[in-house]
Amino acid sequence: MDFVSFGWALAGGVMIGAAAALLLALNGKIAGVSGILGGLVAPRRGDVAWRALFVVGLLAGGLVAFVVAPERFDASGAPALPLVAIAGVLVGVGTRIGNGCTSGHGVCGISRLAPRSIVATLAFMLTGALTVLVVRSLGGA
Repeated sequence: MDFVSFGWALAGGVMIGAAAALLLALNGKIAGVSGILGGLVAPRRGDVAWRALFVVGLLAGGLVAFVVAPERFDASGAPALPLVAIAGVLVGVGTRIGNGCTSGHGVCGISRLAPRSIVATLAFMLTGALTVLVVRSLGGA
């Protein structure tokens, strides 16, 4: 990993941590993206604005990153769109089964030493490693 890549990863990690800490400190909410999106799909009165702003911030951050460093978004080796869609659905189902996603459990839950978040994050990481092992063993990317 070169210094520029490390710098981008460090900046992203700091921004994620800062956003999660600010959301908890100022709003009393956990920054789990799947839960935030789920709250927009089934909205409760008075609980939509901050969720919408959070999602707009996520999208704006991605747009800024694309404008600043478009070479980081090279998708030439990416899998076909249907495969990506299936993977997205599986991740969504997994977050519902796990009662949260990597951002909620991995960033916020582990920092609060929540046992279920530690177990969930370990399950995410092990499943990801096994998936890469299986895909590469079958000749995939």
